[in-house]
Amino acid sequence: MKHNNYKQRFGAALEHGAAHQREHRLWSRRDFLSVASMLGAGSLLLGNTAVRTFQPTPLLAALAGAGGDNDRILVLIRLDGGNDGLNTVIKRGSPEYYNLRPSLGIPDNQLWPLSTEYGMPLATNALQPLWAEGQMKVIFNVGYEPPNYSHFRSSDIIVSASDPDAVDETGWIGRYLDNEYAAFLEAPPSIPPALQIGVQTNLLFKADQANMALVVSSPQEFYQIAQTGQLYETASLGNTNRDIELAYVRQTANAAFRYAERIQEAYGAGKNQVTYPGANDLSKPMEIIARVIKGNLGTRIFLVDIADFDTHVNQAANHLNLLNQVATAVRTFYDDLAAPGNGLENKVLTMTFSEFGRTIYENGSRGTDHGAGTHSLLFGGGIGSGFMGQYQDLSNPDPVGDPPSSVDFRQVYASILQNWLGNPPELVQYVLGKYFAPLNGLVPAIAPPAGDNGKCVLLGHNPHPVIANAFEIKFAITQGSAVRLHLLDPAGHLLRTLVSAYRPEGSHTFLFQPAEWYLSPGIYLYRLQASGQVFQREIQI
Repeated sequence: MKHNNYKQRFGAALEHGAAHQREHRLWSRRDFLSVASMLGAGSLLLGNTAVRTFQPTPLLAALAGAGGDNDRILVLIRLDGGNDGLNTVIKRGSPEYYNLRPSLGIPDNQLWPLSTEYGMPLATNALQPLWAEGQMKVIFNVGYEPPNYSHFRSSDIIVSASDPDAVDETGWIGRYLDNEYAAFLEAPPSIPPALQIGVQTNLLFKADQANMALVVSSPQEFYQIAQTGQLYETASLGNTNRDIELAYVRQTANAAFRYAERIQEAYGAGKNQVTYPGANDLSKPMEIIARVIKGNLGTRIFLVDIADFDTHVNQAANHLNLLNQVATAVRTFYDDLAAPGNGLENKVLTMTFSEFGRTIYENGSRGTDHGAGTHSLLFGGGIGSGFMGQYQDLSNPDPVGDPPSSVDFRQVYASILQNWLGNPPELVQYVLGKYFAPLNGLVPAIAPPAGDNGKCVLLGHNPHPVIANAFEIKFAITQGSAVRLHLLDPAGHLLRTLVSAYRPEGSHTFLFQPAEWYLSPGIYLYRLQASGQVFQREIQI
């Protein structure tokens, strides 16, 4: 079908005026949640900069260092605006592709080959070594049916993992963490479970009560924290009433920033061993992530984004520049992780995602409009190279719509949750709301599946070797944490709080003498809450 027969969906293009603006500006539940989570967490303004204070929430639990195989890290790169998958991975020699895109189609001599059938623009040639070395995969045409063409609504669907006709107020990562770290309110850890470098709080990390990611608005803000251990300096302020009041506000903000000390330690311990490209919006965030990974921050989930993929007008040069930024930043990131003495490239999985793709047709402004599915790129040592899913069928295009997606985005999530992060299928189904079959072979599976419950262990109890009618209750934590040890009746009702204090990492023993707690003989339960986790055992006294 020729380009001049293309019938744009009303509202898809700039020339559709108010209808198109509605697609961009549609107020979504995400906007409400972003504002609500900021207010709920406490917010204040210093100048024109918003400062979020971090109150305890159920999900802010450490994902650090459980050891063994379960120290894998996930880095998510959001291509904000809707990435054009057809011009990211091109079907080589396809007459349909060049017919649909007479000015935007990328010639074969401007591609580097992924295979005899598919190629990528030369602007992304930094990725060639990753592909050649088995560290890159392509998932074709990821999306959902029927597609929603509003940026905000589709973003909500993608990060909440909801059905298109359902509204979910929590994100898939948030629900996953909520299950893993149910005791954070009683026993918060000292390490952020997830780190987002970007301005807007993302629904991805939202759980029932709050957003679970530490949100740093910019690399500059992160550097301030990492280098000084505080977000706002106070030393230069004087003794005027204004300065005294400002110092108080800044000190309050700094005190509320619970992770500053740990970030400062990790940033100081880590070191970037390669030079990251300049003039690249993704470069600095990826540089930061590599450094804190090397410094053993302990955070295992990261989110960064790069904007301007909403390419309605003059797409060709702009889109290639964006792809070049992604390719060079990702390649440098993995070079850094693989530098001598590290060997971390096999522990870090990076995935690109976007709220939707672009129309298979180019529009009258030499761009593309909001479409359906798009391709996701995965990177990581040991994941192999290859393709999954089915490329868009361009042979008999609908004059209004796009070909349906071939991979439900939740299948990708299921693969990551189950095989990369090592969670049982039952938990994956709970997090995603229903069963989605993982993509076999997408990522190497942890064996045996481990999950993330490795920060704390309740070892049990035994009679004290010397003191009569006394017990030793033993537990261990791999990082310092608030610890709550409760005694309950057989029905689970709280009777006594035996321990409520901070304990450093290591093994601990609590001397439990029932007579001191005025307890009658019988069967009781004791429950340990530490590092965001809950353990319970039965004891007879």
